[in-house]
Amino acid sequence: MSRTIIVERPNKTIYLEDGKVYKVMGPEYPASDVFNEALNLAAVGETSLNVPKIVGVNKIDGKWALVWEYIEGTTLLDLMKREPDRLDEFLDRFVTIQLEMHRHSATRLPVLTDKLHRKIRAAGLDATTRYELHTRLDSMPRHSKLCHGDFTPSNIVITKNDEACVIDWSHASQGNASADAAQTWLIFTLYRNRFPAPADIADKYLALFCKKSDTARQYVEKWISLVSASQLVKGNPEEREFLLRQVNVVEYE
Repeated sequence: MSRTIIVERPNKTIYLEDGKVYKVMGPEYPASDVFNEALNLAAVGETSLNVPKIVGVNKIDGKWALVWEYIEGTTLLDLMKREPDRLDEFLDRFVTIQLEMHRHSATRLPVLTDKLHRKIRAAGLDATTRYELHTRLDSMPRHSKLCHGDFTPSNIVITKNDEACVIDWSHASQGNASADAAQTWLIFTLYRNRFPAPADIADKYLALFCKKSDTARQYVEKWISLVSASQLVKGNPEEREFLLRQVNVVEYE
């Protein structure tokens, strides 16, 4: 099979070759991050979830590379775009897959609250806001549920047998399922133009998640300020104003 480029960015290149996916990192990419991502995929692969199996960690042309099996199919995002009249059906399946993932524990993965604390410290916020965010985060219930961290329709592949496979576990952690839902809501909101029905898909998703999981919407919304603060570390100036509004919109207790 010839090499097919899937993603090409300054810090990574992802391509398909011989039935395997290669994620080749940039020359400055820390080896520890590569092996942490490999551990994430290996740990998730030990559950009953349908995920790509890791093949190995190699060096290619002096650069670290992750290798995993290729899952042939169509992403749920592409299906949503292809058949927008079935959006509600696809969104329902999307939430069902997420809830199934949250039923698994992930004690070998990084702790989500620790990651959020680190990102809040690095978010460039003033000391008072950081204090309020750290205090809120410490008050939230700690769980060890499997959280994807980037759970979007583009990271779900539907195979020809109509099986769903969840891919891209680089941000996986153990934590509170509602934090994972808040992160998905944030992705739908920030990048709404990538999705069908951009005006209301984020709110439709959150309403459906809360209904199917029997979770109070207010509880998930408490996490939105925290994941918004963590998103600030990416340094995207186009997102900053919106994220700061989310950080400051809540009344701290």
